[in-house]
Amino acid sequence: MKGAADTYRGRGLIADPIHQYILYTRPDGLAGESTEQDVIDTPWVQRLRRIPQLQSARWVFPAAEHSRFQHSLGAMHLAGRLALQLYPSLRAIFGRQAPSAALFEELLRMSGLLHDVGHGPFGHFFDDNFLVDYDLTHELVGQRIIREDLGDVLRSMRRSPNGVFAADERIDPEWICYLMGKSYTQPLDSHPKWLSFLKPLLSGVFTADNMDYVLRDAYMCGVAIGPIDIERIIYYAFFSEKGLTLDRSGLQAFTMFLNARFYMYTNVYYHRTTRGIDLHLKDIFRDTMRIAFPYDPRKDLHPYLHLTEWTLLEEVGRWHDSDDPERQKLGAEWRHVLDRRLKWRMSGEEVLDQFEARKGHGFLDARTVEERVRHFLPAELRHFDFRIDMALQDPRPLNPLKMGDRQIYVYDAATKRVSEEPLTEILKYLPGKVAQCRIFAMDHTHDAALATALKRALNEEPASIVTNV
Repeated sequence: MKGAADTYRGRGLIADPIHQYILYTRPDGLAGESTEQDVIDTPWVQRLRRIPQLQSARWVFPAAEHSRFQHSLGAMHLAGRLALQLYPSLRAIFGRQAPSAALFEELLRMSGLLHDVGHGPFGHFFDDNFLVDYDLTHELVGQRIIREDLGDVLRSMRRSPNGVFAADERIDPEWICYLMGKSYTQPLDSHPKWLSFLKPLLSGVFTADNMDYVLRDAYMCGVAIGPIDIERIIYYAFFSEKGLTLDRSGLQAFTMFLNARFYMYTNVYYHRTTRGIDLHLKDIFRDTMRIAFPYDPRKDLHPYLHLTEWTLLEEVGRWHDSDDPERQKLGAEWRHVLDRRLKWRMSGEEVLDQFEARKGHGFLDARTVEERVRHFLPAELRHFDFRIDMALQDPRPLNPLKMGDRQIYVYDAATKRVSEEPLTEILKYLPGKVAQCRIFAMDHTHDAALATALKRALNEEPASIVTNV
């Protein structure tokens, strides 16, 4: 049958609680063609079903059982929405140098889909407590996955949900590696000039990534974050000669979004119980990984494919019955985590912004705070076991005028001027950097003394400690 029914050939819909329906391309019988369904159905992308989006926060917000897979589909959808909005202005600037609308859309969609493909179990915690020991990040692992295992399927794509590429066009997997984050290490000389304009859409202050996760995480946690007007942000986004630009009419929606994102960090991602669980995990994670994953992720990717939160938690959950003393000891700690028997409980909290951080010298690190707290504790508590957690966040760029390759701009219709300067004015009501400094103990017996010592440690210089040397 020809005509109207052809509209549905090679395309399908994915139901989604945030975006209602996500359009995607699927096989249509063309020899040698790859589609979005083929990429989604690769083992690496399907693996993201078994990597929860909110690692330790799942033990705090019971409904937050969604995965990196769901988020990646949402990021793909929003990246495509941004592409449809931005393409006319990209074409106006670059003319014949610009890619076709279909390739532009598909490149952004695949960058959104694959931006988290390198994540390990426990997400960013895994970066900080495992990958860092190999000088890796999830972005560097993801780039290698894209180059080595997904390159062929990406190069074989020929269309987006809204059109067909030009005859000589192909997606270069290296373009996706460049767009997906801050850890890109390859030379940029061979990339087309228009590619750098896309960087802030996947790695910046408002991206397809963070617009989806703020909406999705709030919904799945059951947290009310107030209005987020994604539609308005997208509508007022365009490319000027300088790069990604927001019309001034979209600035209030942009600020509302940053406030909502700030709220999610303060109340969900950095929730006191979430951070307490992470402190417990930190004590056992490296020893756990040495046994559970005795591989170097720089050498062989294949074992990493099978490393997910599902496989890790199933394994460590049985260790308490092991005959091996080390596994048994670690297994007992993991049973506490899995059964949500909290080891660390918050005794006090101080919230600092960058202007309060030691008169402009930056925030103290957790180890220094711990030393200072001990100095301010009563003598009988000097050897008491406690932990300091310093949760750092950037609600907005510290210097909105110097964001590097993630810089965005503002267009003022009254003056016909494009500049980054209005960002300083609009963002001044958001702190540029915040530290939630908390002190944890195994019970609440000494909360008052610990909280007082923490406050003094952050606000007073301790006197020199006299020793009998």
